[in-house]
Amino acid sequence: MSEYQELKPKESLQETLQQVIDLLHRHKLVEELVHKQDMPRHELVESLVHKQNLVELQSKLDKLHPADVAHILEALPLQDRLLVWDLVKAERDGEILLEVSDAVRETLIAEMDSEELLAAAESLDTDEIADLAPDLPHDVIQELLESMDAQNRVRLQSALSYSEDSVGALMDYDMITIRDDISLEVVLRYLRRLGQLPSHTDKLFVVDRNDVLKGVLPLKRLLVHDPEASVAAVMAGDPVIFHPGDDAGDAAQAFERYDLITAPVVDEHHKLVGRLTVDAVLDFIREESDSDLLSMAGLKEEEDLFATVWKSVQNRWTWLAVNLVTAFIASRVIGLFEDSIEKIVALAALMPIVAGIGGNSGNQTTTMIVRALALGQVHLGNMRKLFLKEIGVSLLNGLVWGSMLGLIAWMLYHNVKLGLVMTGAMTLNLLLAAIMGVMIPLVMHKFGRDPAVGSSVMITAVTDSGGFFIFLGLATLFLV
Repeated sequence: MSEYQELKPKESLQETLQQVIDLLHRHKLVEELVHKQDMPRHELVESLVHKQNLVELQSKLDKLHPADVAHILEALPLQDRLLVWDLVKAERDGEILLEVSDAVRETLIAEMDSEELLAAAESLDTDEIADLAPDLPHDVIQELLESMDAQNRVRLQSALSYSEDSVGALMDYDMITIRDDISLEVVLRYLRRLGQLPSHTDKLFVVDRNDVLKGVLPLKRLLVHDPEASVAAVMAGDPVIFHPGDDAGDAAQAFERYDLITAPVVDEHHKLVGRLTVDAVLDFIREESDSDLLSMAGLKEEEDLFATVWKSVQNRWTWLAVNLVTAFIASRVIGLFEDSIEKIVALAALMPIVAGIGGNSGNQTTTMIVRALALGQVHLGNMRKLFLKEIGVSLLNGLVWGSMLGLIAWMLYHNVKLGLVMTGAMTLNLLLAAIMGVMIPLVMHKFGRDPAVGSSVMITAVTDSGGFFIFLGLATLFLV
């Protein structure tokens, strides 16, 4: 990080982004003016002006951390983004491609030829190449594999074989291993010869001659114990370990629970195959959080802020189509009670309140259940208590807020029966919202679907149609 310009979070990054935007605007303005001028050697002058105005921008980009350059690229329209991307030094392409979002990475890779992509990938570690590989053309992947030594080729093929939500897809291979029959002094001399440690190193992995994991040596133990002591006497023999096929979400919870920085990854024979680091886990958590947020909003995938209109439409129309169907169903429910609405006009004004409150309550319940499922807190032993608890919450909320709305309806329309119908409809719709708010994510989870995907859309559809039916049905029974 020392070779890059140090920026304070947020404010300074935003200032830098604004400076880049200003430089781009100035470059375009001057270029347009020169282009319109009629002068000798016009093409030479235009070329010099073009280069001169981009020197300052390139100098600024060279000083920025790859993550900051990625942020700037994501915040620029496509034409400006590609101009800035051309100014980035070729040796930094790979690390910046890793930092940008998937949608933006797609636009950048589309502008690069095979040789550029190959050079960018070759500058990365094996685990980083595995992260980038799904977006690379097949021929580039083949050339990469052919250019690697046998060990790295096996590692890359192994990493590509794991699903993206497994520990194997997140682990890296940059780690330090030692034997247990040497002294701490020997370990210290070995580390000094290395000169530097892999990032996020808080422990060394102790293995035998066959690379079978025997324990870990935390650096703090290495520093505070007698240098003459053996590794076997000081190491921790029961570290938290993971297997490549373990679920990455479970691993992330373990990192939070045990405050881990790194952890060993072993195969079925307890042989050390890699390590999992806190930065990879944090990236996974952020990506999962973003994915859940997009899914709950009905978006199929992450969307480039400056994507084409057609691509954005394709990304958004799936759940809009579902919404259209559910809205039509809700309108048909209302149509069943047209006669009642004609006789009591107040029903038309009050029924959106019942549906709206029900939808909000259902989304609260769904959010709690989805979160509990993600944390592994829901199981057969507590499901009944959880269900009864949500029913109780909704019943109490329905009675309290339903009574309040019933009182308001009576004050507005001077109709006691209408107030009672309002109270009853609110209570019943909140109970319906609780039942569906629990059942929808549980059923989706049972069938292996992501419970966050579209749950809010489905619960809103149920509470809208159900709320209209309950309120108008009660009104028809007791008021008409």
